[in-house]
Formats: sequence, C-alpha cells, structure tokens
Amino acid sequence: MPNYQTPGVYVEEVESGSKPIEAGATNIVGFLGIAEKGPVNEAVLVTNWTQYTKTFGGMHKAGWLGHAVYQFFQNGGTKCYINNLAEPMAQKPKTEVKTEKNDKNGKKSEENAVSTENAQTPQAELDGAIRNPDNIAKLIIGKDEGVGKRSGLYLFDEIQDISIVSAPGVTDPAAQDAILSHCERNRFRVAVLDSPETLAGGIDTMPKPRDSIMGSYYFPWIEMYDVVQDKNVYAPPSGGICGIYGRVDGARGVHKAPANELFRTALGLKYNLTDAEQELLNPKGVNCIRSFPGRGIRVWGARTISSNPEWRYVNIRRLFCMVEQAIQNGTSWVVFEPNTKDTWKKLARTATAFLLNIWRDGMLVGDTPEQAFYVRCDEELNPPESVDAGYVVCEIGLAPAKPAEFVVFRISQKSNEE
Repeated sequence: MPNYQTPGVYVEEVESGSKPIEAGATNIVGFLGIAEKGPVNEAVLVTNWTQYTKTFGGMHKAGWLGHAVYQFFQNGGTKCYINNLAEPMAQKPKTEVKTEKNDKNGKKSEENAVSTENAQTPQAELDGAIRNPDNIAKLIIGKDEGVGKRSGLYLFDEIQDISIVSAPGVTDPAAQDAILSHCERNRFRVAVLDSPETLAGGIDTMPKPRDSIMGSYYFPWIEMYDVVQDKNVYAPPSGGICGIYGRVDGARGVHKAPANELFRTALGLKYNLTDAEQELLNPKGVNCIRSFPGRGIRVWGARTISSNPEWRYVNIRRLFCMVEQAIQNGTSWVVFEPNTKDTWKKLARTATAFLLNIWRDGMLVGDTPEQAFYVRCDEELNPPESVDAGYVVCEIGLAPAKPAEFVVFRISQKSNEE
C-alpha cells in the first residue's frame, strides 16, 4: 500500500480477482506452394482473392497454390498466409549466332553474337499439365539458419496466429510427414492433407500419411473451373476444406465438425464413391467428399488420421488446440507472481470463467458446468517441493461435444393388439 503523508482523498485502481481469457482465431491458414509471381520465401497475409491475384498472380500451371487459395476464399475462408516457394528460373545456355558484315575493303566477315534468352517456362506449362515441381518436398521442409534465414515450414514458426497448415496438391510422404511434424511441434495447429489424384489399384490400396492426431486427410480431388485455361480441371481439395473449416468456425464454432458441408466451387469429383467404398476408408481416417442427388457435393467425414480413439475427430482436436492456446496466452500474468494459495485461487477462477463461457456456447457436453468441466489448483497438485522448484500446476478436465457420426433409428412394427 502507498505511504500517504498528506490528509486528503485518494483513489486507487485495484485489479479484479480474475482476468478474462479470450479465444484466439481458429481459421487462419498457412499455405505453402508455388505462386505465379510475387515475394518468395516470405509469409504474406492475404485476406481476399483480389489481393492474392495482385500480389501472387492467379491460377497457373506450375503449381496448385492459386487454385487452392481460390477455393479457400470461395468456401468461406477469410485470412491466410502465403509462403511462395518458387525458385529463380534457370537461364538458357548462351548460343552463338553468326552474322555477316562488310569490312573496309568490302569483304564479308562473320561475327559471333551471343543470345541472352531466359528459360522461364516451367515444364508443366510445356506439356499442358498442372503440377507442383518435383522438388516440392525439399522446398516445403526448408531450412532454419537463424533469424531472417528461415525457409519452408520454418517460416511459419514465427507466426503464432496460424492454426491450419496446408500444401495444396502435395502428396509426397516426406513432405506430408514434415507438415505433420511441424503441427505437432507447434501444438496449436492442424494439417489438412491431400490424397493422390489417381489410384493405381482399388480403393483399398490408397496410401495414407503416418499416424498423427494433428492431421486430416481428404479424398478425392474435385472438379473446378480454371479461369485461366477456360476449362474444368481436377484440383486437390485442401484449399476448399480449409475454407470450410473457417466457414463452420464463424457460423457455428470450432466445436462443430466441418462435415456435411457444401463444397463450393466443386462441379464434380474425380471418383464418385459408394457407401461400401467409404466403409473401407472411414475407419482408416480418410475423409471422403461425396456427391448426393439434390444436395450437391459435400464433405462426408471429420476424422483425424490418428489411431487414438480419444482424438478420432478433427473438431475435438481443434477445440482442444483453441482452449489450450487461449489458456496459455490468457494466464501469462501468473509468471513470477508469488506462488501462494491466493495466486492458485485467482488462476482457477480465471480458467473457470473461460470454460464457463465455452460451455454456454455449446462446446462442452453436460447439463451443468460441473458435468462439463473441472478446474483444480490446490495443495495436492502443488506440494512444497513443487513450489520450491517454481512450479504451479493447474489441472483442467473437459467433456467435449462429439459429433453424431452415426445416426441410428430403431423401427419396428407396432401391434394392433391392446
């Protein structure tokens, strides 16, 4: 308390017992790919398709990034960071061209002129196909050589706002493994991965990324209109899926499964799946995109690629990412506070107030707050030896609202007998 010496009235500002925790954005995407132009190896924030075309160009044949960003904004996405992985174009070998001129005596002589044409046409544009470069995995993995010298995925380590990471059209196992490892390392972001465009064998031979609670996997590719080529092309669905994540987050919340949602921009599918075929894919964590008569093309799966049943659904994983990040950011005031019961009570009140709000929003299951969550921060969790080591332990338990993936109606005949 201040030491007052002069008689008078003094007004003091006193902090309340609990400090509010705010949930951060859950729909900001980090895209990696090859753009037509623009900054290279730099994370640039883009908020609409027009801004993207001005900065990075539009759809082109040297990569799927433009198609994915277009899908993203058309499906409800609002913000994304673009990391253009394009490399400088190689120079064509210099060639000598023979030219003739007359000397002082009127005799003809030959001179060599060197051409300086550049090889700026990617191979994909030469053969008419749209594809990422062959070394895309190396570009995605990137390097971490310190501040200002990071590339690939390491560039996204500097941006805390990113909650979803995607490399459109990249099906290389090494690249997908790197993206999953990046999300696991950063803890609060998930990966959206694409399946291969074509299957070499049957539906049961589809390759799958490694087991991870931080990734989701989608099949098949969708048919969309390419404004540059003025024709329909089959494109990877990850960009549109990221947009659907954002659309559902804004309309319902991160706790709602991003499934049974209309896939805008999709005019058709590379493969039209049956119920029997999805029965093989769904237990493996492959989220299918399907066409339903009268209902359009919809995302028909919301699973992670994890074998852990606790983290089976992608919306549960993303809900916990949101809660964990919000609590971490909203309780940083505790650091270096006195490690006493008073601090423990303030910490518990702060966490309880936040969890009470998300329960009221329908993100947790339970008729009462006590059924939906609990918060503990007491002497049992913080014995003297833990306090002496500088630790404060607060335990939180949540009951997330899981999606109704299988809706079963039991119907039987009713007897006319009384």
